[in-house]
Amino acid sequence: MKRQIPLLITFFVGTLLIFSVFIPPMENLGENFTLFFDIIAVFAFFLGGGNLMRVHFMKLKKKKTDWQFSIVTLLGFFVMLAAGIFKIGNSGDISTSLTVEGSMFQTIYLNVFVPLGSTMYALLAFFVASASYRAFRAKNKEATILLVASFIILLGSTPFGTIMTSWIPDQLSIMEIPNLAVWIMSSPNLAGQRAILIGIGLGVVSISLRLILGLERTYLGDDSA
Repeated sequence: MKRQIPLLITFFVGTLLIFSVFIPPMENLGENFTLFFDIIAVFAFFLGGGNLMRVHFMKLKKKKTDWQFSIVTLLGFFVMLAAGIFKIGNSGDISTSLTVEGSMFQTIYLNVFVPLGSTMYALLAFFVASASYRAFRAKNKEATILLVASFIILLGSTPFGTIMTSWIPDQLSIMEIPNLAVWIMSSPNLAGQRAILIGIGLGVVSISLRLILGLERTYLGDDSA
């Protein structure tokens, strides 16, 4: 019974939301169910925070590898939690927005979180460059096409690319590197993106039907029980 009830709820809610899209009198049901989703998400935040504390406290207790980072994580978690709940430094009352200028929450966010995020994304540039070098090596025909296309797009974004093909007559302006880069992005690249989106859409539909019909039960945990 503990498995049948979640399956019935999933079937009922999934079917109801499908009908709300295609049947006009039921179109408001989707918006109403969104409110319930927000309520459930609040409890998910509590569970996520509790799990974060449990994992890092256990790591500290057992002195596992890199346990020092758990201290930083927990410290940041509790400081931001206190700054947000108690509105420390807010000029107004408890109903004042967290992002008001001068509040502790906003100050920590702008002076700690934002610089750390920028630093992480800056470090990712080196990993992207390394991955691009490995991917763009012309080992076969496909890799060669990828290498040539990326080279054209890179050149098309620089003044040097414009200078290289400025001698081409107007009748063959499509062969100029900037125009060729635009064509690659707006035709082959766009076609590939749309194919990927269609594939993702079909995947979402198939997995949704499997969930509604009870064929996909991984969200229930171990299916052997």
